[in-house]
Amino acid sequence: MFEVVSVFLIILGLLWIFSTAFLARFNKNFPKIKRPEMENICFLIPARDESKVIEDLLISISKQSFKINMENVYIIVESSNDPTISIAKKYGATVFIRKNLNLKSKGYALQEIVKDLVSKNIYYDAYFICDADNVLDKDFVKEMNNSYMDGYDIVTSYRNLKNGNDSIISACSGITFQFLNSNGNDTKSKQSRNVTLSGTGLFITGELIKKWNDFPFHSLTEDYELTLYSILNNLTSTYNKKAIFYDEQPIKYKNTINQRVRWIKGYFNVRKEYIPKFRKVLNNNPNFGSLITEITGMKPYILMIVGAILYIVQQIINIVLHKFILWSLFKIFLIFFLAYFLFSMMTFFVIYKDKNINLNKNMKIKTCLFSPLFFVTYVPCALRALFKKEVNWEKVEHSRRWNEKS
Repeated sequence: MFEVVSVFLIILGLLWIFSTAFLARFNKNFPKIKRPEMENICFLIPARDESKVIEDLLISISKQSFKINMENVYIIVESSNDPTISIAKKYGATVFIRKNLNLKSKGYALQEIVKDLVSKNIYYDAYFICDADNVLDKDFVKEMNNSYMDGYDIVTSYRNLKNGNDSIISACSGITFQFLNSNGNDTKSKQSRNVTLSGTGLFITGELIKKWNDFPFHSLTEDYELTLYSILNNLTSTYNKKAIFYDEQPIKYKNTINQRVRWIKGYFNVRKEYIPKFRKVLNNNPNFGSLITEITGMKPYILMIVGAILYIVQQIINIVLHKFILWSLFKIFLIFFLAYFLFSMMTFFVIYKDKNINLNKNMKIKTCLFSPLFFVTYVPCALRALFKKEVNWEKVEHSRRWNEKS
């Protein structure tokens, strides 16, 4: 009985995925105007206790081919004793010390600096958001400016690996974002759908900041909250794969667990707020493809996982009842092998397609072999996120200095 149900769920999940992908192609949410070149931009960089890595980011900003006024680079810290401050001042950046430390999250840090700028009547054409551990390619802003002139409201960029060769964990963690961009955002951009933002390496136009006079996204995943807000309000967003930055990934498994539990908890919390609103605005919406994609979300994949689990349960029952033992063992092996092979091939395709990925040859091979096991660990992360009532923002330690050949 379980076997029939499991096959039905897997087929239903696949049909759901293909039908959503087909419907999403009919999106028509294009930029409505062109803009002149950016003239006045700023960087907002949450940097609490980031003295080990902030200098590399500041160097990369100061060396941009698009001229940057370093006074418009805002380094957000929480204490006047933070050694990050002296490094920021060395490069002429502006230091902003937070006042309300009871509100702990990246979203609240960004809100506080934006409100301070608004109170001083300081506005910019575009607000770039970066993490302190990032390093920008010299043409990063130049390339992002092209998307700004195309008229997009929010633009995200190509997230490369700063330390992918340090461990198999950092490599697989970084591959998550290659999947997000190469398999997701690149296609979404071509179909005028809203891209999925991943927290850093992006800009928001000044028109939006003027409209909000705030940064009103404070959930555990403020980036995904902004993604859903952009879909609901028919903002235009795109993925610029020519604008490259490098990002540090956790090298220890424990750190990736804490990080992913927060992401998943935030994902479900934000969806709980936004998805009911999506269903109310579906009809005749030019952003229909973005709406239907997010309404679908992970549901078909969950169906397929449940189907696979039921299939395995049926084979275990057969073995316990001494029925078709060898055949049941073979089918259990087959489903695990097919899942492993599928994820390995998907990883291989992403790495093969992405010529710029910062991994050496040996690490590319290891990542293809190990990534299926890494992605399986999203299941216990999801269970922990679902059953844990409180998930707090935990700081991830960054220490990797930049070496472009690493």
